Amino acid sequence: MKAEVIEKVTADIQGWEYLKRLPQEHLGFQLTLLNNVEEDYLYIFGYEQPQLHCKILVYYHDETKEYKLKASVGLTEFCNIEYISDNLAELEEKLQKNLITLMTDLTVCDLERLSSLVKDKKILEWDYIKELPKEVAGFELYISPEKPIKIINGSYIIIDYSDFATESNFIILYNVLRDEFCCELKYHNIPEITYEFDANELPELTAKLNDKMVSTLEHMREKLNQEV
Repeated sequence: MKAEVIEKVTADIQGWEYLKRLPQEHLGFQLTLLNNVEEDYLYIFGYEQPQLHCKILVYYHDETKEYKLKASVGLTEFCNIEYISDNLAELEEKLQKNLITLMTDLTVCDLERLSSLVKDKKILEWDYIKELPKEVAGFELYISPEKPIKIINGSYIIIDYSDFATESNFIILYNVLRDEFCCELKYHNIPEITYEFDANELPELTAKLNDKMVSTLEHMREKLNQEV
């Protein structure tokens, strides 16, 4: 990022009164004011909930000349397009309206805000929830289907087994737009797609999880151990 861009954006941020009104804490999220540059990103402020492995970062992206927000829940990180703004006034309006709601979405399953499609799919009452082990091959159950977490593009994380030490995980997503389940793996935070758990209905997904989930997690652990 060029020095003149940093100087201009920094000057705008220093005059941004909204920063002074941000809550210091909400739902365990702690505010940190930032002013650091990494490549073409200038970070402005962030909220972090370390116990729940959740984070929010607001920044200026020099490549697109826009202000943006990225959020992470566990090892899943995403840029929330709802916050993309051309200027601080536009960004402030969106943050005032939605920031507190975003913190809730990342940490709490709010049944009133949960998509009716998720409810109609009976994910919260899924019998398989009772069979999910708390830990498999060193991967801990981080997200369970009775408390799905909304991310982007119509997707909810309904199962997440994570090893935060190695930044590796196994997640099952339900996409309300496509009405389908799918799986994503990460090794050292690098995504790897698998189609072995694709399903349209819970009974189909249940059968595939019973057949392959534990062995997949064990294989992931073996692969991670071989790297040591």
